[in-house]
Amino acid sequence: MPIVEADPWREQYFRGVSCPANVYIPTDDPDAWVWNPRYRWVYDKLRVASTQNLEAAPHGVTPGRFPVFSKPICNLRGMGVGSCVLRDAAEYAQRLAPGHMWMPLLTGEHWSSDAAVIDGEVCWMRSARGFEAGGGTFDYWLVAAESPPAVRAYCTAWIAAQLPGYTGMVNLETIGLEAEGGGAIIEVHLRFTDQWPDLYGAGWVESLVSLYERGVWTFRDSEPPRPGFSVVLFAAHGPRYVKPAASLIDELCRDPAITSVQITFHDDRPAARHAMPPGGFRVAIVNGWSLEAGKLARARLAAAPGLSFAASR
Repeated sequence: MPIVEADPWREQYFRGVSCPANVYIPTDDPDAWVWNPRYRWVYDKLRVASTQNLEAAPHGVTPGRFPVFSKPICNLRGMGVGSCVLRDAAEYAQRLAPGHMWMPLLTGEHWSSDAAVIDGEVCWMRSARGFEAGGGTFDYWLVAAESPPAVRAYCTAWIAAQLPGYTGMVNLETIGLEAEGGGAIIEVHLRFTDQWPDLYGAGWVESLVSLYERGVWTFRDSEPPRPGFSVVLFAAHGPRYVKPAASLIDELCRDPAITSVQITFHDDRPAARHAMPPGGFRVAIVNGWSLEAGKLARARLAAAPGLSFAASR
């Protein structure tokens, strides 16, 4: 398997693709941090904010105005762990925490963009818009056929200015770039999004290997690229969930509108050992070409034994 994958439910996307044993392709931030010492500074969110001249500071420096968005300066576990909105000085004083920072509370569209980069130049990009469900959770993601022009332009310029010489995948999360003069990059990862490679098209994973093995990008989008959906099932924090029967997963995947189903937790580990956002515990993801089909499959999963604490949306 060419991808160093921490989550076994995503190995399905990479089976059968050959790769030299000495080529390491990260999907997890700890691996990306270790393997990219020159560029690992991007995991310092305070520094990323400073590259965009955003008003931001560590906890201990009181914001001049509220509300602000608070989060760990470095979070290699992901999933929005420890993030929250601080609406006034009293809430800030109550939530003051070492190793955390505050920055402007951005509004607008939330996009996650994967970019293939060669020597600091973007040669391919695809963006997904997240539709939020509260508490750091998402109802679903729309993997757009094309990246919005404002998102592509801003991220491409930032990569060229901040990551000269870098070759590999970069993921950038942005909020509010559709508004003229507003918005920013909120997070940068030296990896791609392993939640939806099946929605990028045939040959994409092979091109990923070529990028890391030879520094070339060979993938060409279909004409026109096909939009897809990644529908997420969140459940309540607390219960210990059990994976549904494999027969149910097989049945759901027989629908031609469904490309994959991920059961996104380890049922042999306590729930507290999973990195999850404040608003819920993610139990499943359904990828496909139809939002309606994805939501119907999610409802079937939510009703399955072991996941029945989950509330379908």
